[in-house]
Order: sequence, then C-alpha cells, then structure tokens
Amino acid sequence: MSAALPRDAAGAVADDIAGVVVNYNARQHLLSCVESLIGEGIAVTVVDNGSADGSERALRERFPHVGWLATGANLGYGAAANLGAARLPGGTHLLVCNPDVIVRPGAVDSLRRRLASDLRVGVLGPRITNADGSLYPSARRFPSLPDALGHAFVGQIWKSNPFSRRYMMAGWDHADAREVDWVSGSCMLVRRAAWDAIGGFDTTFFMYLEDVDLCWRVRREGWSVGYEPSADVLHLQGVSADLHPYRMLVAHHASMWRFAWRTTPVDRRWVLPLVFVGLVARLGLTVARRALASPPARFRRASAPPPAR
Repeated sequence: MSAALPRDAAGAVADDIAGVVVNYNARQHLLSCVESLIGEGIAVTVVDNGSADGSERALRERFPHVGWLATGANLGYGAAANLGAARLPGGTHLLVCNPDVIVRPGAVDSLRRRLASDLRVGVLGPRITNADGSLYPSARRFPSLPDALGHAFVGQIWKSNPFSRRYMMAGWDHADAREVDWVSGSCMLVRRAAWDAIGGFDTTFFMYLEDVDLCWRVRREGWSVGYEPSADVLHLQGVSADLHPYRMLVAHHASMWRFAWRTTPVDRRWVLPLVFVGLVARLGLTVARRALASPPARFRRASAPPPAR
C-alpha cells in the first residue's frame, strides 16, 4: 500500500471528466447513453468491440462530433475501456459506462463535486436504478468465503438469504454517501491518477469482475472507493450480454475463479480446489436453470462470438 496518496498536478483535483462507452451491438441504447453524457457537458469516446448492428453509422449520423474507436474484434470490456482511456488527455478523469445506461441530469456534477471534496477517493460509483425504478445494488462488499458460497448457491433459490444480503449490503438503504469495497463498472468515475497507478483494467478479465478487481487494486494502492447517491443513473442491464447468455455464464465463472486466485493469501490457498469445484457446480446449475427458462433459440445463438459486457 502506498505511503501517500498521489494527486493530480498542483496537488488538486482536475475538473475535467470524459466518458468512455464500451459498445457491442447496442445501437439504440448507445444513442440514448451518449445523448445523456453529452447533456452533462462531457466529451465522449465510444469504443466498439466489433458491432454488426449499424452502431457506427447511427452514431455518426446523430452525433458526428463524438469520438469512435473500432477495435476490429471483441477484446472484452476492460481491454476496450483501456483503449478509450489511452486516447484521452493525461489529466482527464474517466467516466466508464456500459451503452445501456442513461446518466440523469446533474449526475456528473455530483460525482465531480464528491471527487473534488475527497482526495482519498480513487473510484466513485453513482446510485444505479433499474428500468422499473428499483435500486440496483451497485455498491458491495468483498464477500467472505462463507458469504460467497452462500450467495452462489443459496442465492439461486432464495434471493433474500443472509449471505447475499451481507454481500450486497441489503441492510443499507443506499441513501447516504459512504466508502464501500467496490462499485459496478456499468458506470464508474475513476480518478486519473488512480487509473494510471494501477494501469487501468486487467485485460485478463474478459467479462465480469474487472470492476471488482480494479477496485481491489485501487484500494491496495491506498485510495478509497466511494458511493455517491446524489448521482443517479438508469441501467437497463444485459443488453449486450443477453445476446449470448451461455458464453457469458462461462466468462462470469472464469472471472470469479481468476479473482479468487488473485486475492486469496498464499497461506489460505488450500481452499482454492474447493472453490474451483464449487464454481464448476454453480456453473452447471446456472446453465441448467437458464436453459429451462429460455426458449430453444438461445442455444443456437450461444455459439456466436461473445459480447463486451
């Protein structure tokens, strides 16, 4: 852990924020997302992971001044976000977003004020609501092993179980600003100095948990991770991931294994074989439940290249 927190030039927080949106076949949602970001007065760069739905044409017709970076292939969410960040000026803070989010008016200013008022904060997450107006638990704890296993298995049949509630901080109404362990990468503001200190997202996480890992590494560098409820963001969820659900389930569990390996102390790695067996069992259970609940056409789409998020 760093002895002292690095700061921007002149020891203060720069007042510049730019949006990086990672897109994969989310054309209509992408346009709404970009419009909301432009409405907040920030520059936007869209990084596209090989979309084939006319996203680029639609964006250029409606917002010709918005930056577009085509990766040429599906590199994953973190790798695409890193490429977008590399195109921005060195002092620019990053608002990393999914294409299926809409940033409510005033949200960016709320995040900016919080970042400027607390120089310890390296990553900041807004309040995220679902399409039906319900709260999405975007600010969470790093779970203990019992809570992780309980959430993984009991959570399949009992959503309000105590393991999941502790992990998702369900006993808290999310009405007050506070420090948390991690915030959702569907929309997060990252201080540029913190981003540069850890090198951005770890690109070995193709999909899922790249946000958890980023927050974990930021905290190890001495920064804090914050939640700001006065910044409100709507998230439709799964717009790209639902195109290829089974590939995404595999990617999710692979990321969980990678994160467990990285964060388990050496003297406790004896538990990792049990974790691996548990993840394989959970994957099988989750795939079975999804197959029973999904139409047969889902299986035919599962063989296509996976989305960015």
